[in-house]
Amino acid sequence: MRFGDALVRAVERFGPLCAGIDPHPSLLAEWGLTDDAEGLARFCAVAVEALAGHVGVVKPQSAFFERHGSRGIAVLEETLAGLAAGGTLTLLDVKRGDIGSTMDGYADAYLGLGAAVAADAVTVSPYLGFGSLEPAFSAAEEAGRGVFVLARTSNPEGGSVQLATLDGRTVAQAVVDGAAGRNAGATPLGSVGVVVGATHDHGLDLSALRGPVLAPGLGAQGAAPADLVDRFAGLDGLLLPSASRSILVAGPDVAALRGAAEAQRDEVATALTVLR
Repeated sequence: MRFGDALVRAVERFGPLCAGIDPHPSLLAEWGLTDDAEGLARFCAVAVEALAGHVGVVKPQSAFFERHGSRGIAVLEETLAGLAAGGTLTLLDVKRGDIGSTMDGYADAYLGLGAAVAADAVTVSPYLGFGSLEPAFSAAEEAGRGVFVLARTSNPEGGSVQLATLDGRTVAQAVVDGAAGRNAGATPLGSVGVVVGATHDHGLDLSALRGPVLAPGLGAQGAAPADLVDRFAGLDGLLLPSASRSILVAGPDVAALRGAAEAQRDEVATALTVLR
């Protein structure tokens, strides 16, 4: 199954929330866990039990696994497998981007058939040129996976690059247009998405995207479900708002964590009814 098809089905079943797994050192401490691979494994076991089969998409942040070395990567692999076994799609936040054989290597690692750290989709960075991502697009298409390309992020310094103009368009808009080109003709949804921060007005034309938008920033970063309606009006595609800390602070109790995710899921679904 193509990722776009799988995502539509997941959102129809579970709602449009993407729940993040960000095992930040301070969050491990709040849960009474040690800041090492053992604490990481315990954190993720609780998160998988609480979230798998209850939200449509879960987004682990790779950096917080990588900081624990090879044992952390092993926990990441177990986490991705556990979520998949529970019927939840995985979106690995790795933001990879390079050229030539190096990008081939990243594509093999995360997206290719038999990928070692396999996720249903990953985030990538286009700032070595949109065309440099071709190995990721090709590997994802062959394996039925998805790719989310950074377009307009919420960090203030991002604007110096993303809002620069290129042939009468901002760089961010050119990224969106590139993704739209990859999705042309896809029904009901393409498998190439973009990442657009939910915490501020982005100024992008998303009317031809025909793909998913990952919108991080819900909850602790300041965006509310009601903000999404105005900021993403006119989207031709599927909006996937993402929240992490505002959900994870409810742990380590499994029931409380699941309840926080379901409450956020339902609030988002209600707010986004007008976009459908």
